[in-house]
Amino acid sequence: MIVTDLKLKGLKLLDLDRHGDNRGWFEETYNYERYKAVGIDNIFVQDNRSYSTKKGVLRGMHFQNYPYSQAKLVRCTKGKVIDIVVDLRKDSPTYMQHEAVELSEDRVQQLYIPQGFAHGFYCLSDETIFEYKTDNVYAKEYERGINYKDPKLGIDWDSILKGEKPILSEKDENALFYDEVDCNF
Repeated sequence: MIVTDLKLKGLKLLDLDRHGDNRGWFEETYNYERYKAVGIDNIFVQDNRSYSTKKGVLRGMHFQNYPYSQAKLVRCTKGKVIDIVVDLRKDSPTYMQHEAVELSEDRVQQLYIPQGFAHGFYCLSDETIFEYKTDNVYAKEYERGINYKDPKLGIDWDSILKGEKPILSEKDENALFYDEVDCNF
């Protein structure tokens, strides 16, 4: 496994090992001791999986407030996405900065997202499956979202959407802007 520290403090891109032969391939997608050795010592307690039927689906920008904030270990197992995170930690040197990473079924990669980040992804292909582990359970009353169009996030959606209108849930379409959200990081 090759681990790359990205520009946002704590964000890591993991290139996993894939072992193949004439039968196909095998990859280890999580091993607590190996991940702990590279600085990811979270105890993951929940696995999630989403399926998006069409190119253009946008899910995000989501997070959960403390004490139910979540670190995530994410990957795209079918299709291709642009994964986007925003650092919401007020004491962080990378506060309100964002990073976008392309993840796909062809790349054997995971993205580690520490607690205190908003997270979302945009599907670049039809039939996308996105999987992730969290180190805290889903708690509806602590769930928050920031409108993806909020200019305060600084995300260049024009270069990501390329003129297309994203397919959004009603919740994401009507999400509040950052200054209206009670973010407690």
